[in-house]
Amino acid sequence: MMISRGPDRAWRAGGRPRTAAAAGLVCVALFAAGCSSSGSSSTTSSPGTTSAPAAASTSASASPTGSGPVDVLYAGSLVNLMQKQVGPAFQQATGYTVTGFSAGSKDLAAEIKGKVHQGDVFISASPKVNATLEGAANGDWVSWYATYATSALVIGYNPNSKFASDLKSKPWYKVITEPGIKIGFTDPATDPKGVLAVQAMTETASKMNLPALKTLSADKSDIFPEETLVGRLQAGQLDAGFFYTAEAVAASIPTVPLTGVALKATYTVTILNKAPHEAAAEAFVSYLLGSSGQAVLKQDGFDLVTPPKVTGAGVPSSLQSTFSQ
Repeated sequence: MMISRGPDRAWRAGGRPRTAAAAGLVCVALFAAGCSSSGSSSTTSSPGTTSAPAAASTSASASPTGSGPVDVLYAGSLVNLMQKQVGPAFQQATGYTVTGFSAGSKDLAAEIKGKVHQGDVFISASPKVNATLEGAANGDWVSWYATYATSALVIGYNPNSKFASDLKSKPWYKVITEPGIKIGFTDPATDPKGVLAVQAMTETASKMNLPALKTLSADKSDIFPEETLVGRLQAGQLDAGFFYTAEAVAASIPTVPLTGVALKATYTVTILNKAPHEAAAEAFVSYLLGSSGQAVLKQDGFDLVTPPKVTGAGVPSSLQSTFSQ
């Protein structure tokens, strides 16, 4: 199985190269081997993540079997889930080969519309992103999507950071503005998590009269690509960052809640219209939303939407039973 990512990913944030972690950020890697050199490699070699056998240990998938690729374009917060859990287990269960590309959901949608990447399955961290791919004016890429899980926005931190004790004992909004702390969040222009992070900071800055927090929310030097944020934190390049609970659980990152705000990702999946590998795409969605995939999602701390909620029309007949549990 492969995960691939365009070479521009290491350069995306703030308009300058991210040298320290970027060396391991652009790769074509073996899913089951855990990937340790580019793409999202900073996350794929993370200690403490759950490997494919954990996903495969659940009951056998009822997904159709076959051969050939399925191209999955997915939110960067799902790197560990896709590369180390669902991806390898899906291949083992069905025989299809997953190739993947991860980035901010809004960024992915723009690249789908621009035909930069051709995919079969699109997984977003915000339902709003799907609307940008619906209708003739947007290329008719999406006609339906299923909302299947949510995950709360939290602060994740490096346990070896000198700010770790403060994060465990003081309000998050005071700690992340302390002198010298290295904080990271994603670009709100390309990623829903960046939008939520900025919202958390600006709303709290207003409530608590903290101008430094508002200033931080607009600091472009703290913006990093979503698919590299976990690796940067684990490598010690960051003291803390904004993450979803599920990605933090998958990467064994300790977290503190965003006291005073309640924001979350809402994950959706769809099969893109004109998908070149439709049968494989249907098998992947069936696996992700079936008992095996749902067990892994639950294990990683996702809050499941059961049954998944469908928006739009045109769900393939092979998936109808998945949405009428």
